[in-house]
Amino acid sequence: MQIQGHSALVTGGASGLGEAVARALAAAGAKVAVLDVNQAAAERVAADIGGLACACDITDTASVQAALDAATARHGVPRIVMNIAGIGTAKRVVGKDGQPAPLEDFERVVRINLIGTYNVIRLAAARLAAEAPLDDGERGMMLCTASVAAYDGQVGQEAYSASKGGIVGMTLPLARDLAQWGIRVVTIAPGLFLTPLMKQLPEPVQQSLAASIPFPKRLGHPEEFASLALEAVRNTHLNGEVIRLDGALRMAPR
Repeated sequence: MQIQGHSALVTGGASGLGEAVARALAAAGAKVAVLDVNQAAAERVAADIGGLACACDITDTASVQAALDAATARHGVPRIVMNIAGIGTAKRVVGKDGQPAPLEDFERVVRINLIGTYNVIRLAAARLAAEAPLDDGERGMMLCTASVAAYDGQVGQEAYSASKGGIVGMTLPLARDLAQWGIRVVTIAPGLFLTPLMKQLPEPVQQSLAASIPFPKRLGHPEEFASLALEAVRNTHLNGEVIRLDGALRMAPR
């Protein structure tokens, strides 16, 4: 599917990987809606790219519907849906104090990363299914964001790994389910990327993490993630697949 002129929606589009994707889509000619819980940051990115900023909590159906309404009114029903929003956390099952990890912490990560992603997909897909197909029969494309932690999660990453493993697990059935409507689903599982969260770590820690990557021995650039995301949109035969983008990294236990 060509990107030029189509309506696109990016969750988590106000920073990090999501911001890079939003900027790349706009540069390729898409009409972009930037969705994020941080409205001020979303407005900053949207102003830069000539897009639309929408404050949105992906776990809340009314919030997602409102964002879809706004994006559709401005740009038309989104044919490109980029699910980038998510949170990361690490907490051992049993803490140093001998107490079990709070169940609420686990639930929050799964609710945002996994349930939130599914929530956006189901609501956006229902609208897209009602649209006329493009010349090749395709109606649109949806991208999900997993993580290498889905495969080799580290100590304390139970919640994060479970949430991202869920995204990996639902990619193929989503693609099969939505195939009847000509809607593709692809997932990227990134490794260690130089996001704002990573930049908060001390420089020696960043260098140590980069050294663990076989090649190239550096943290990934958000623009590299965005490049793959746009290729997934353009390559119509790419469907139901999870692609690791990690420089051949396999995470150590800790």
